[in-house]
Amino acid sequence: MINTLDFYDKNASQFAENTLNVEFDQVQMKFMSLLPDKAYILDFGCGAGRDTKAFIDKGFKVDATDGSKELCVIASRNTGIKVRQMLFEELSETEKYDGIWACASILHLPKEKLKIVFNKMIKALKPGGYIYASFKYGEFEGERNERYFTDFTFESLAGFMEHFPELNEVEKWKSCDARPGREDEMWLNLIFLKNENWREK
Repeated sequence: MINTLDFYDKNASQFAENTLNVEFDQVQMKFMSLLPDKAYILDFGCGAGRDTKAFIDKGFKVDATDGSKELCVIASRNTGIKVRQMLFEELSETEKYDGIWACASILHLPKEKLKIVFNKMIKALKPGGYIYASFKYGEFEGERNERYFTDFTFESLAGFMEHFPELNEVEKWKSCDARPGREDEMWLNLIFLKNENWREK
């Protein structure tokens, strides 16, 4: 099976160059507006650290992780914090974060692993906390451009999210890719709220 992390380790500098200065303010602000002042955010698969830096600059406390060793080095340099190398499946916190930001990151997991990781994210989130995630819009699942992708449509997402009764949908929307020259690529953006009455067993 293709190793997605190998791709990011080998192409870390180019990936950082292509993503670090992409304008993503509107989505960042939408997410931040839901959180309390000085909230604790996990940037889950932070890439080059663009969003981590935006959150820190707005006064939020941020943990940033990525599976790629090379991207962790770049993101640590760009954000001024220590970015931890960690696989998504290694998340083990309990009710620690007010928000989890998974921008174009967990989309690299097959659906069965994605179910496991969503449950770990839910566990790591405080009741009343929020998750933002984004996926390529479509029905594809498999290897593409040297990486593994799981895409969703509105319809397939609805079926998938039935596995997670702890989460209430806040908003979902389609958007064009924010990178120049890739505006024809569509994304599915999601915000979920963890039910405030939910407590970890």
